[in-house]
Amino acid sequence: MKNIPEAYQINAPFVQNTFLVNGELKAWTGPFSEVFSTISSTDKYAPTLLGTIPTMGASSAEEVVHAAVAAYDKGQGIWPTMKVADRIKCMENFVNQMKSTRSEVVKFLMWEIGKSLADSEKEFDRTVEYIYDTIEDYKQLDRNNARFTKSQGVNAMVRRGPLGVVLCLGPYNYPLNETFSLLIPAIIMGNTVIFKPAKHGVLLISPLLEAFRSSFPKGVINIVYGRGRDVASPIMKSGKIDILALIGNSKSAIALQDQHPNKNRLRLILGLEAKNPAIILPDADLDLVVQECVTGSLSFNGQRCTALKVLYVHESIVAAFNQRFAAKVDALPFGNPWESGVFLTPLPESEKPNYIQDLIDDAKSKGAQIINKKGGERSENYIFPAVLFPVNKAMRLYHEEQFGPVIPILTFKDIQEPLDDMAESNYGQQVSLFGKDIKTIAPLIDTLVNLVCRVNLNSSCQRGPDIYPFTGRKDSAVGTLSIHDALRSFSIRTFVASKDNAYNNEILQALLDSKASNFINTDYIL
Repeated sequence: MKNIPEAYQINAPFVQNTFLVNGELKAWTGPFSEVFSTISSTDKYAPTLLGTIPTMGASSAEEVVHAAVAAYDKGQGIWPTMKVADRIKCMENFVNQMKSTRSEVVKFLMWEIGKSLADSEKEFDRTVEYIYDTIEDYKQLDRNNARFTKSQGVNAMVRRGPLGVVLCLGPYNYPLNETFSLLIPAIIMGNTVIFKPAKHGVLLISPLLEAFRSSFPKGVINIVYGRGRDVASPIMKSGKIDILALIGNSKSAIALQDQHPNKNRLRLILGLEAKNPAIILPDADLDLVVQECVTGSLSFNGQRCTALKVLYVHESIVAAFNQRFAAKVDALPFGNPWESGVFLTPLPESEKPNYIQDLIDDAKSKGAQIINKKGGERSENYIFPAVLFPVNKAMRLYHEEQFGPVIPILTFKDIQEPLDDMAESNYGQQVSLFGKDIKTIAPLIDTLVNLVCRVNLNSSCQRGPDIYPFTGRKDSAVGTLSIHDALRSFSIRTFVASKDNAYNNEILQALLDSKASNFINTDYIL
């Protein structure tokens, strides 16, 4: 393996021949699917065989559904009735074991999805931090709820309880961090979970299977493999799923919802696609704008829902912006993930370069030009970012979420133009606003907050920090994710009420003194 550091070499394909169901790493005896990386490990280019995973179907779906339903046991299971402090201990045990898998998970992140070494390490470390922060927020939530309140002669203890069985489907671009932003709050709130990894970033879950198995009671977390239509579809058709937690595409989310026989009983927690714009005003600091727009549009090759996917530049500065932006894009270093200083890396989807090429060809046929010298240059596993100008509404690139290395630029004269476009868009996640004059910015902010859910002032769009709400309008999201919000998304307010009289109060006091109930208690978790 020429020029590949020994620590990151794939010496033999990894065989994932077990799946997690009902607390057991059960041997898989059925067919397998091969997992390839678009990164070559030979002098002559060839995709690298990373390993094999089970190809599961309806019978496996039925098995994990049965395990998760049995573990919830109509709300009577060990996990949903367990003390909050004990669920926290289980999660602490998991994350402590998880930390020992860092090097393995980071290696798979690089090979499976082409994420740079620095970003792969950051994703792992950020996920560990997310789990610890979730634990702390859950402790505070429980502290706040560990008390009785009285109103109109009724005593009540209000807490948050689980909803049931969760189907969790994560994305390939952040197969650890964003998946765990669903998985961790779902589990810790007392739900039982069925998890199917994304099609890219599936092997990196393997080092964590034992930690999942040994940290939680049987059936709390069940992990299956296979295509969504073969596994997720029969799971939804069972009607036993109470929450669909998915980060991905709205078409997939709609298709899965439609297969549930009781959609009105299905809670949705969805992070979906976006077409986040940047609006660059005439007085914007071009040095800052160029840097933020390069980062915003091309971090991880633009394969982020939060990426800047269309740039609106005021006509008075577009010539200067285009020149500087194109030069900055052309200067970005491309290489394999472990190479020092690399910014652009191979695309994990073998078909993605052709899709990007189709967008470029369509835009060029309708009047756009590639304005950077290296734009559209091809290799076996990459297409160099193309900056296209001028883009118009007749082009596919204006409408479609490109999710890859191509950047459309439009001009505007009247600020109402980008505002109208945003209002008409199917998406409403975030916007980046670049400018300085507060008389211009103030009314813009007041409008933009009603079109999207996050306005980034003089900075690129992003998800973090995780304490802030992450959501979107229209086709971009259902529900809100952040450490604080996710715990509430995966639970429901539930309470015990009692008329304030001597008879009831004596019973409540006895319950508190005996500590016989995990719900009726005022224990303070340190």
